Amino acid sequence: MEAAAIQALDLTRRYDALVAVDQLCFRSPAGCIFGLLGPNGAGKSTLIKMLTTLLPPSSGTAFVAGFDIVRTPAEVRKRIGYVSQMLSADGDLTGYENLLVSAKLYGIRGPERATRIRNALEFMELSEAAGRRVKQYSGGMIRRLEIAQSMLHRPAVLFLDEPTVGLDPVAKRSVWQRITELRERFGTTVLLTTHDMEEADELCDTVAVLHRGRIVALDAPALLKARIGAEATLNDVFIAYTGASMAEEGNIRDVARTRRTARRLE
Repeated sequence: MEAAAIQALDLTRRYDALVAVDQLCFRSPAGCIFGLLGPNGAGKSTLIKMLTTLLPPSSGTAFVAGFDIVRTPAEVRKRIGYVSQMLSADGDLTGYENLLVSAKLYGIRGPERATRIRNALEFMELSEAAGRRVKQYSGGMIRRLEIAQSMLHRPAVLFLDEPTVGLDPVAKRSVWQRITELRERFGTTVLLTTHDMEEADELCDTVAVLHRGRIVALDAPALLKARIGAEATLNDVFIAYTGASMAEEGNIRDVARTRRTARRLE
């Protein structure tokens, strides 16, 4: 069996009487793009917060990059990258300055710092915009910059919470391409949440459908669709297992507003 980059063992989070995440057990092999689907309130963001050590589980545990999130959270943090729905890039700084701040926070020093920043800008196709303030970037450029910030320390596992929320189709596909290349070039394991069925179908090796804190379906997108019918879509799969449907460019203000709204709905 392939080594698991992420493995949850009866992972649970309660808020008084509410069970937000209910005894989840799943594994994601190294180098996999794992998609997490679920209606608003299903527990997706709570799960990511636990896996990234931002929120302690009520019971159970998980291993991320080989380390226990409960017993060794500091070791987990060294080996992950996280891009939340909330805007993290500073609009008053340039793209280069945002990366410089991140590199310093990760403890990357000397010539290696300059090399990694340059490579990150090139990889995300932001080299020409590196000297511009981020408030002048499009939504897609901001998202690519945020992913670049999260990858500077070469994490084994990258968590993306709604990576393309609020982006137009062209910007979405640009982000999809970078996510795929991260896996192919660096072997990065990616766990992403999304409300975009096309995104899940296009990117993910494995998809888990989360409903009321539990995983109700887990498999490759093609296999999940085949269970429903020959012409089934991933949205059909989602409706079949949850009884609900998922409906879902601008400048920095548009991106911030869209992500704030998305977070309130979650």
